[in-house]
Amino acid sequence: MYLVSVYFDEKTNKILQRYIDIIAAATGNDFMTANHVPPHLTISSIEARNVEVLLEIFESLNGKLKSGDIQFVSVGQLLPYVMYATPVLNEYLLDLSKNVYDAFCDIPETTISRYYRPLSWLPHVTLGKKLDKAQLQKAFEVMQDNFAPFTARVVEIGLAKVNPHEDVMRYSLK
Repeated sequence: MYLVSVYFDEKTNKILQRYIDIIAAATGNDFMTANHVPPHLTISSIEARNVEVLLEIFESLNGKLKSGDIQFVSVGQLLPYVMYATPVLNEYLLDLSKNVYDAFCDIPETTISRYYRPLSWLPHVTLGKKLDKAQLQKAFEVMQDNFAPFTARVVEIGLAKVNPHEDVMRYSLK
């Protein structure tokens, strides 16, 4: 599986990494930090036999997608084991989702996850993963005490392998 994700400016990375670190410290679950998962927002999840079939399309998006601002307004849970921060689905994110989907949807022998298609996608940044029930409750408690809405700037897009996370290619957005 491969992910197309966006990455943030330094200020946003510090905020999100702080939340990741707080959850890891409070829960004892260091999945995110131990696996060096950077703060990111996944735009598309694609099943493909190999990355080669995705590279040309990904490269063709360079210069066509723009940076933009999003508002993180809440935290949530993907039961049973994920804590995330969620932005408002604004026009910028909707256009980004549609452009990425349209670019990759017709590649033979690939499948885009139904959870990452335009209008059936929950934009989120994972802050804690593989949390058991008690850890998820603790994560929610610490986020109640620490989370505040903020504006984020999307500045990069990348193609990555998963398990473990490994960047294949990244470039700056204009």
